[in-house]
Amino acid sequence: MATMPDPRAARTLVLGLGNPLMGDDGFGLVVLERLRDEWEVLPEVDLVDGGTWGMNLLPLIEDASEVVLIDAIRTGQPPGSAVELERESLPRYLAHKLSPHQIDLKEVLALAELRGTLPIRTVAIGAEPHTVALSTELTAALGDAVDEVARRVIDRLASWGISCPRRTVESDA
Repeated sequence: MATMPDPRAARTLVLGLGNPLMGDDGFGLVVLERLRDEWEVLPEVDLVDGGTWGMNLLPLIEDASEVVLIDAIRTGQPPGSAVELERESLPRYLAHKLSPHQIDLKEVLALAELRGTLPIRTVAIGAEPHTVALSTELTAALGDAVDEVARRVIDRLASWGISCPRRTVESDA
């Protein structure tokens, strides 16, 4: 008897997180937009604005074979420092509240782990924030980190066998 293919086998979730009204907390969404604008992402990769969705993210995470979380990540490094946290380090990162969405994300990841549905390939990639306060702009430190973090996301996808070439820009010359 033939078995149905696992629908999670073909889906990779790249989830931008944060609140764009809270300065550097919106970093994950800015990086997500850069990925959409400058990289050719395969149809089996879902680029999702997770914003502050909280528990509504659970089905997206559970349906994925791999998950990349893009966020402002407070680790005590200098502002703008790129950060990559593997699956096993995520609870420590989430223990330090940066903004309200992280409590929800911690609960979502814990529930997925409890249910046995958190993908083995789960990573958080981001940068150390400088200021999380009412603002619609990133600080200079995080603005400067957008391209590096986008490149790290692309490199991680490539390490998982997912090639995403950079878009070519047409010149007017």
